[in-house]
Amino acid sequence: MVPRWLTRALTAAGTAVAVLSALAGCTAHDSGTITVGVKFDQPGLSIKKPDGTLSGFDVDVARYVAGRLGYPPDRITWIEAPSGQREMLLRNGQVDYIVASYSITDARRQRVDFAGPYLRTGQSLLVRADHDDITGTASLQNHKKLCSVSGSTPAQRIKDRYPGVQLQRYDTYAACIEALRNGAIDAVTTDDVILAGFAAQSPGAFKLVGEPFSTELYGIGLKKGRDGLRDRINSAIAEMENDGAWRTAFLANFGAAGISVPAPPPIEQP
Repeated sequence: MVPRWLTRALTAAGTAVAVLSALAGCTAHDSGTITVGVKFDQPGLSIKKPDGTLSGFDVDVARYVAGRLGYPPDRITWIEAPSGQREMLLRNGQVDYIVASYSITDARRQRVDFAGPYLRTGQSLLVRADHDDITGTASLQNHKKLCSVSGSTPAQRIKDRYPGVQLQRYDTYAACIEALRNGAIDAVTTDDVILAGFAAQSPGAFKLVGEPFSTELYGIGLKKGRDGLRDRINSAIAEMENDGAWRTAFLANFGAAGISVPAPPPIEQP
């Protein structure tokens, strides 16, 4: 017969183990919130305004997806996700997903999973409105000073394809835009929707030149192995496209920049 004191001790130990196990498995979902990574410095896509609120196409997509997952706006925790930190945030479990102009590439697929894509865009060039010496990629080889962001696909593409360019890598596109404004660099390069957002923010100061020279597919980044969450996000993206909310969000954020509404790219099936 097991002594009563031992029975009580075993019961208490079992309860403690159960509690610790539950805490170890706890996620943002269990606490009634969801944590989403976005950029804070990309007008049109994702910008943090002086009052602390966020706006932009990526924010609208992220908020719509969270809603379909069961999290209204007041239960979303927003975290800044600069290009060079996105994979670390996912790997460390600091975010549930990232919607931050995150181009889907084969190299990134080795480290993270993607839902989507939800937007197709292309790399382009932004120059000062009163400068005509850069008209496209052919103009870049004459030792032009070109700015992009560390850890971004556009920066790597310039490095690989245009060795004659003096590539400057800054932490944010906002810093690149300021350097362009004051003449420290000759052009900024990244995806055309990002550049259009900055151009719309400063009417008459900048202009897009040349034709896009890449195809970028933006996906929603997730930690490897979260297949169930990825499938639910894919369903939410499809619903956003089908019910008109995707088109409404695009027009609201890029209509002033004069970009026509593109067709949403097909969602990839795992």
